[in-house]
Amino acid sequence: MQHKGTKNLETERLLLRPWKESDAEAAFAHWMNDPNVTKYLTWTPHKEVAVTRALLKTWEEEGRATNCYHWAIVLKDKEVLIGDLNILQVDDWNERGEIGYCLGKAWWGNGYMTEALREVLRYLFEEIGFYRLNGCHASENVGSSRVMEKCGLIYEGTRRKFMRLPSTGERVDIVVRGILREDYF
Repeated sequence: MQHKGTKNLETERLLLRPWKESDAEAAFAHWMNDPNVTKYLTWTPHKEVAVTRALLKTWEEEGRATNCYHWAIVLKDKEVLIGDLNILQVDDWNERGEIGYCLGKAWWGNGYMTEALREVLRYLFEEIGFYRLNGCHASENVGSSRVMEKCGLIYEGTRRKFMRLPSTGERVDIVVRGILREDYF
């Protein structure tokens, strides 16, 4: 792989760009404090913007590394921050990573995350040289499932009661999906 890091990417409606600490107020207001958005995530809603600001300061610093892939999702026409998309656990030897994302509830159902993920897949397969990307979601999270399906991630299995949701303590099944370079091309 030839790492280039979190470069600005554009789609018809979106700008994907590196995170800035100054995004804290918008990220907090649009989804990081929303229990509906964080229900199936590995963290609970932020109680105050200072928590979001500290996290985004870390993300901004980490984003300078060439092997970091972490985007803020912005509506181009309105310059509104609506979500987050990143690649976790980048493994150079196996040329793989895991997709993670979340989107403010006000923007659900408009195809924004599918549009963003398609562009990130293009960048990672065509420009960086990833061989495999996978994503996981709670089986009840049908929105996330649809995004991955539309982007070509193939169902690989279900890990039964694999995760306890921080939001509720409930144990949920986790669906695993993946896409290989040959699937993409």
